[in-house]
Amino acid sequence: MASELEPEVQGLDRSLLECSAEETAGKWLQATDLTREVNQHLAHYVPKIYCRGPNPFPQKEDMLAHQVLLGPMEWYLCGEDPELGFSKLEQTNKPSHLCGRVFKVGEPTYSCRDCAVDPTCVLCMECFLGSIHRDHRYRMTTSGGGGFCDCGDTEAWKEGPYCQKHDLNTSEIEEEEDPLVHLSEDVIARTYNIFAIMFRYAVEILTWEKESELPPDLEMVEKSDTYYCMLFNDEVHTYEQVIYTLQKAVNCTQKEAIGFATTVDRDGRRSVRYGDFQYCEQAKSVIVRNTSRQTKPLKVQVMHSSIVAHQNFGLKLLSWLGSIIGYSDGLRRILCQVGLQEGPNGENSSLVDRLMLSDSKLWKGARSVYHQLFMSSLLMDLKYKKLFAVRFAKNYERLQSDYVTDDHDREFSIADLSVQIFTVPSLARMLITEENLMTIIIKTFMDHLRHRDAQGRFQFERYTALQAFKFRRVQSLILDLKYVLISKPTEWSDDLRQKFLEGFDAFLELLKCMQGMDPVTRQVGQHIEMEPEWEAAFTLQMKLTHVISMMQDWCALDEKVLIEAYKKCLAVLTQCHGGFTDGEQPVTLSICGHSVETIRYCVSKEKVSIHLPVSRLLAGLHVLVSKSEVAYKFPELLPLSELSPPMLIEHPLRCLVLCAQVHAGMWRRNGFSLVNQIYYYHNVKCRREMFDKDIVMLQTGVSMMDPNHFLMIMLSRFELHQIFSTPDYGKKISSETTHKDLVQQNNTLIEEMLYLIIMLVGERFSPGVGQVNATDEIKREIIHQLSIKPMAHSELVKSLPEDENKETGMESVIEAVAHFKKPGLTGRGMYELKPECAKEFNLYFYHFSRAEQSKAEEAQRKLKRQNKEDTALPPPALPPFCPLFASLINILQSDVMLLIMRTVLQWTVEHNGHVWSESMLQRVLHLIGMALQEEKQHLENVMEEHVVTFTFTQKISKPGEAPNNSPSILAMLETLQNAPYLEVHKDMIRWILKTFNAIKKIRESSSTSPVAETEGTIMEESSRDKDKAERKRKAEIARLRREKIMAQMSEMQRHFIDENKELFQQTLELDASISAVLDNSPMVSDMTRTALGPAQTPVPEQRQFVTCILCQEEQEVKVESRAMVLAAFVQRSTVLSKNRSKFIQDPEKYDPLFMHPDLSCGTHTGSCGHIMHAHCWQRYFDSVQAKEQRRQQRLRLHTSYDVENGEFLCPLCECLSNTVIPLLLPPRNIFNSRLHFSDQPNLTQWIRTISQQIKALQVLRKEENTPNTALSKNLENVDELQLPEGFRPDFHPKNPYSESIKEMLTTFGTATYKVGLKVHPNEEDPRVPIMCWGSCAYTIQSIERILNDEDKPLFSSLPCRLDDCLRSLTRFAAAHWTVASLSVVQGHFCKLFASLVPGDNHGDLPCILDIDMFHLLVGLVLAFPALQCQDFSGISLGTGDLHIFHLVTMAHIIQILLTSCTEENGMDQENASGEEELAVLALYKTLHQYTGSALKEMHSGWHLLRNVRAGIMPFLRCSALFFHYLNGVPSPPEIQASGTSHFEHLCNYLSLPNNFICLFQENKEIMKLLIESWCHNIEVKRYLEGERDAISYPRESNKLIDLPEDYSSLINQASNFSCPKSGGDKSRAPTLCLVCGTLLCSQSYCCQTELEGEDVGACTAHTYSCGSGVGIFLRVRECQVLFLAGKTKGCFYSPPYLDDYGETDQGLRRGNPLHLCRERFKKIQKLWHQHSITEEIGHAQEANQTLVGIDWQHL
Repeated sequence: MASELEPEVQGLDRSLLECSAEETAGKWLQATDLTREVNQHLAHYVPKIYCRGPNPFPQKEDMLAHQVLLGPMEWYLCGEDPELGFSKLEQTNKPSHLCGRVFKVGEPTYSCRDCAVDPTCVLCMECFLGSIHRDHRYRMTTSGGGGFCDCGDTEAWKEGPYCQKHDLNTSEIEEEEDPLVHLSEDVIARTYNIFAIMFRYAVEILTWEKESELPPDLEMVEKSDTYYCMLFNDEVHTYEQVIYTLQKAVNCTQKEAIGFATTVDRDGRRSVRYGDFQYCEQAKSVIVRNTSRQTKPLKVQVMHSSIVAHQNFGLKLLSWLGSIIGYSDGLRRILCQVGLQEGPNGENSSLVDRLMLSDSKLWKGARSVYHQLFMSSLLMDLKYKKLFAVRFAKNYERLQSDYVTDDHDREFSIADLSVQIFTVPSLARMLITEENLMTIIIKTFMDHLRHRDAQGRFQFERYTALQAFKFRRVQSLILDLKYVLISKPTEWSDDLRQKFLEGFDAFLELLKCMQGMDPVTRQVGQHIEMEPEWEAAFTLQMKLTHVISMMQDWCALDEKVLIEAYKKCLAVLTQCHGGFTDGEQPVTLSICGHSVETIRYCVSKEKVSIHLPVSRLLAGLHVLVSKSEVAYKFPELLPLSELSPPMLIEHPLRCLVLCAQVHAGMWRRNGFSLVNQIYYYHNVKCRREMFDKDIVMLQTGVSMMDPNHFLMIMLSRFELHQIFSTPDYGKKISSETTHKDLVQQNNTLIEEMLYLIIMLVGERFSPGVGQVNATDEIKREIIHQLSIKPMAHSELVKSLPEDENKETGMESVIEAVAHFKKPGLTGRGMYELKPECAKEFNLYFYHFSRAEQSKAEEAQRKLKRQNKEDTALPPPALPPFCPLFASLINILQSDVMLLIMRTVLQWTVEHNGHVWSESMLQRVLHLIGMALQEEKQHLENVMEEHVVTFTFTQKISKPGEAPNNSPSILAMLETLQNAPYLEVHKDMIRWILKTFNAIKKIRESSSTSPVAETEGTIMEESSRDKDKAERKRKAEIARLRREKIMAQMSEMQRHFIDENKELFQQTLELDASISAVLDNSPMVSDMTRTALGPAQTPVPEQRQFVTCILCQEEQEVKVESRAMVLAAFVQRSTVLSKNRSKFIQDPEKYDPLFMHPDLSCGTHTGSCGHIMHAHCWQRYFDSVQAKEQRRQQRLRLHTSYDVENGEFLCPLCECLSNTVIPLLLPPRNIFNSRLHFSDQPNLTQWIRTISQQIKALQVLRKEENTPNTALSKNLENVDELQLPEGFRPDFHPKNPYSESIKEMLTTFGTATYKVGLKVHPNEEDPRVPIMCWGSCAYTIQSIERILNDEDKPLFSSLPCRLDDCLRSLTRFAAAHWTVASLSVVQGHFCKLFASLVPGDNHGDLPCILDIDMFHLLVGLVLAFPALQCQDFSGISLGTGDLHIFHLVTMAHIIQILLTSCTEENGMDQENASGEEELAVLALYKTLHQYTGSALKEMHSGWHLLRNVRAGIMPFLRCSALFFHYLNGVPSPPEIQASGTSHFEHLCNYLSLPNNFICLFQENKEIMKLLIESWCHNIEVKRYLEGERDAISYPRESNKLIDLPEDYSSLINQASNFSCPKSGGDKSRAPTLCLVCGTLLCSQSYCCQTELEGEDVGACTAHTYSCGSGVGIFLRVRECQVLFLAGKTKGCFYSPPYLDDYGETDQGLRRGNPLHLCRERFKKIQKLWHQHSITEEIGHAQEANQTLVGIDWQHL
């Protein structure tokens, strides 16, 4: 495609390149009709530059456009070379004091919780770091893109509006000067001309709607027939639908379709086909046909190419204007003038208006370009910001309607600019007074919610998806209202008052439509058929909650406004009631000689609604009237006398009765919708304007009525009037066998009613109801939350109501009531209640849910028991009521209340089962307690000469009325004090009696009133002594009973042991045997222990007994018995890798014999240490496979393990495993049964012997491979070939193992091979043994690294699962050769040996620098028996081990000397005298000589020795582990001590001389030859000449990357990261690899790659290149750690970043500043080092099934 275009593009360039910007500008300056000139220029050149063909070339287009189109404008504007002109403008311009940086998606933004005027005031990172707010309480969020930085805006910050950078620019800001004074007249004129023409052109072309003709002044002469098929974005269709449709419509590949779809999503449109009209039209019809089935079709237009060209240039122009005005405020001012200038057609004809009003017709890309321009011009110029705000407000209704019908998200709509305008306090005030903005917003909102019922209330039932969608969009209007109200006025003008009250009227209209909406009627008989729609109404309520609160706050600021608002609200409420009362008959209630008129109404039979916003608003205003004392200053202005309290309380009371009945289970048949409504009614999000206000309304009512009347109405509404007005109700119930449910129901209702009375009297912590302030209220909330249990900061914040600024006010008071406890490695920081606050605990706190109440009660009683106090929870002392509510208290001493108390107590005394319940009694006791507390407070605070009218104590001492002479309340309490069935409440009753006596004493001391009889106290004294004696007796009985039970139990235990003797015997034996296996030191004497060689410390054989976890049978591990296996997990690993970029091209041909020292990819084996019989495991695994096949047919979810790859979960601990390791006895003891002679050869002789044996083997191998014809010759050769003495190459040793063990050896070997090389299993493959040895070596190396990093000693600190795993793995690797082909293993040995001792025909071996010596050692030692078994000359296996070890050690020393490149330090010169130092120096000199002096000169032996010792230490530690597990010699105790360097002890244990350079001197001759051959390798030469690298020793441990201390720097880094594939697009989910530090664009189509035939996301692809399938990532936007393993496994892990309260913030929802917690990061690193990531994922997926359903491969 490109090739066809090239010549055309070149041809086109020439005519364009000749166009000179300067000349054009000159022509324009002379022109009489500038507009015509410019338009002709554009008409001619634009189509030539933009869109020549199907694929745009943005770079080329931009370059040409700049030269041919924008260049002349810049010349014209400056009148000279723009380079000079613009820099001059910049110098004369005063830099702005506003920052105005527009945020990119995902960029961090900061808001200060102390100084920001509202939460939308934010700073960019740069300004934040230079401001005073970084030391305040700040919030950090990531931007959704589009807002801008408010630094420098004095209206946005209470203090510190400037950062250091912008502070410099504020010196002369005081007088508002016209920025145009800095520009010369003619620049102004020219700018005005060109801006006017260009801005008009851009607006014209972007809002142009014809598809195939241009505006007349842009038409060209010759018009080509080329069209574009343009696809537009919508928010209805998914990516998948669009991709699928495009593939069909324009025959493109999936990759291209994904590209198209991504661009359409990003820019809002993309041409998908280029050609003549017919060709494009055809694509359009396919797209429309394919997408119109379920929804409206995708929008497609066929547009003429020249229109598209002009539109693209129009966008370019707008961005250009935006950049030009950046040079000077003057230019910005001119552009604003041009934009807002009225056009010829009057209203809405200015360019800005035209753009705004056609917003919803534009595509995404065009919108964001012009929004950006508005932000950088109109919103940055303070004068024009005001004018723009007015235009915006005037068009508000149209803009919002456009937005509601449009389908793009809010951030792409011009309506979103409201947040930039309405949150500026001065603008908001101006718009309210001048444009009546409040009323406009509310009216617009009401217009969109048209569904009403007969009474004019909102109706949301049968809500279609489309309406729900519209409703969601309409809610943004409430947000706008919130923005307008968010900053409260300090002084009021008459204008503002008038307009605010107009707005308040409109608001009342809105609330009136909500009053009584969604009414419910109780279902009787059958369950409700369809759950009614209730969510919409509650969504509305929730969204309005803050607005309602803010309206009240505004009213509170001005007394006139408050009085007016109160009157208006009352009038509307009266109207609402007027509509309700019809058809309700009046009825008279009487009780205790009081009677009251009310209406007949039953909550359980009639309609009742939970939505009463008008009543609740009035309650709020009433509290404000009380708080601001308006009621006492201007009583004549308030209509308090006209209030009818029964009307006020009616609806809130119904609502509370509804809740009570729901709790009593009377509304079960109404389904969940009602339960949910009740839940939200009490929920912290809504309760402030719902439940709380209903309580206030009832308190208001009670304070204005006779309390007896109130209680009677209440009894009637609770449908309990009957019960309390009939004497002897209790006896009747017990005599009749009434319906049990009904009694239960009534009991619950009585409890609920008593609870309500407690709340009415006790909840006086709202400022205005009680004499308290706002902090007391919050303190009380926190105390009650923390009395349930200690809580983390985030839990506590969630349980407190937020204000409109998302603040709860908690931080200011929390220190006073709680202690903070820091978190450990897991968990979160917790707040615990201070003990001195416990006395403020109120069991009947009104915000407790039922569950919370019982938890709190339990917790508080427990605390009291711990502190050895009595467990009564008396009501706390309360603050006094405000005067307006003062009379409320009399409800406690009213006749009806006393009757209720007396009745309940009487029922309790009679104690007949059904009628009363303990909670009922507990509530009555609480009420009595409250009344006593109240009286006590009244008495203590009483003034001289005042009579205390609250005489509760006298009333409860009087006996009942005449007819039945019931005892007094006091007498009944004393009776109940000793009732055995009230154990729990005794303490409370005792507390009440004590308080009663205390009050009596106060009354006696303060008055001369006649002394009431003192029998009560005497009675109480005697009863207390009785009580003590009683308790003592009970305790004694209980103790005897306990002892008896214990005796019985121990007797039973003895019987059991006798009957099951053998079982216990076994257990004891087993324990003993296990301890013997683990702790085998006592068997070996404490001489120096040696792990290998002829002098190896002999280890007596132990027997090992193990139990199978599946069949529980016990078995001894023997050579000939059935195999026992350990569950194991083999995985590829790059944890030790020094070179992650290495990649095996063709695993089938790759030879892993030599491991490179960069350990680029190893095979690690881990095990959970659980043992099974091989056949039990086989059975278990078969059943897992069968289950998996069944599961696949049933459902398509992945399990946490992949059965096809041989994975299973360990049956005991559910640890992920994929194979099993057989348990073996030490294999060396089995092979080494042959006798050995005393004289073992030294190294030189041994090397010679081995070389001869190898030679002989090679000759024989050759013969086997030559064809038969040459047989006669070969026979002669054999005679000529001198076989070394005692060597019998034809001997094949017998395999000592049983069949089942052999099978398991093969199984594990094949598994290691399959996983390690990523190939198909093949047990015959010659590479199997190599992979087994490699896995053994790699696992030992990784464990040595872990121990080294944690500074732990080598043997003492291995956990037993690691110990078992290493032992089994080493023994397995040593025994594996018995099931491999002997000749193959011998071949491997020959090759490995030849890499150190060069033979004749191994040419292609790696050089000494490219071999990992420990892998080589393990290979040689484990392959050696295959050669040694044919050697009958008496050389023992041990000798071979020793010589191999010495040889490899020497090679390693040479490796270290060749690669150690540390600089010399002169200071250590004097140490160079020791024997070792000299020996090292001599060796170095030899090397120097062999390498032809390419090696650097070194003079300090001390230095060299130090390097060699440090470099060889890891190798020695690994070797010690290896030989310890291979030969079973216990490690010497000295190595197990921590802290010291164990160099000497290691050397002794490994039978190395302490001065290991002696090795070279002992075997001088042969070593000379070997060193020479090593040094002569060409690679060594290249390395020394600096042409290649080599690994130097000791290898550094790999660590995870360093993370920054402060999380916001990570967010910033990620916000600057753009997706590598889709040209500069911001990545949506930037993800950081913690292993190598790469940032990836995760979870998006653009970065998917193909891996083994599947499309996978960037992270999954990265795990394969970086971690061979395992990855650890940090998702930066979510602040989550992601573990991935393979394609189907993954889990989220808690991040290492914590806020100041010790909590992580996954998803960055709370926005508290986050800091790195090093311990937690170390924990993640440790998981990685231990290769436990996969296991961690397995456990997480088993524990949480939702993780299994996630498509991890797409991340």
